[in-house]
Amino acid sequence: MKEMNDTPTHTPRAITHIKEASQTLGFTMNCDDLTGGLLKTLAASKPGGRLLELGTGTGLSTVWIAGGMNKDSTLWTVELEENYSQVAQQVLGDDRRIKFFIEDGTAFLERHQNEQFDFIFADTWPGKYWSLELALNMVKPGGFYIIDDMIEQSNWPEGHAEKAEVLLETLDKRTDISKLNWSTGIVICTKL
Repeated sequence: MKEMNDTPTHTPRAITHIKEASQTLGFTMNCDDLTGGLLKTLAASKPGGRLLELGTGTGLSTVWIAGGMNKDSTLWTVELEENYSQVAQQVLGDDRRIKFFIEDGTAFLERHQNEQFDFIFADTWPGKYWSLELALNMVKPGGFYIIDDMIEQSNWPEGHAEKAEVLLETLDKRTDISKLNWSTGIVICTKL
């Protein structure tokens, strides 16, 4: 039997450009390719879905998510730092399925709290460490709420490990989600 290989197939071409631009900007918080492959797969499971990414960064995870979307899916992606979002917009700005927002994630969540999404990837503090309830209320039943970087990393600021622990405990206590802790610190929740 052939050994399984978890390296994603069909890697988006824009990844090299985004990784280089990220390095130039000193942006070090991009998702790894395994996480990207998972995001692409989960996005593909929601044809015609409404997807939300909190924390565009330079767009590496955005490219992966878009790679799994069909022509009827839409993605809203939110980033506070315009210079980071500009990298993503250079690569994906012509994709009519994607709408970029340059604003604070909490302000976005408050302004759009009546919206419903099939998939939320919370890759920044708003919607993850604060405004969690707002984000979870925006997930449709059967929809995904996804976070990553939940295993301690060398680049975490002081006190971050405690925040991550509290977040995981909070999610464990919820009865309206089914939760899976997976791999390199990814948490996938499905709204019941």
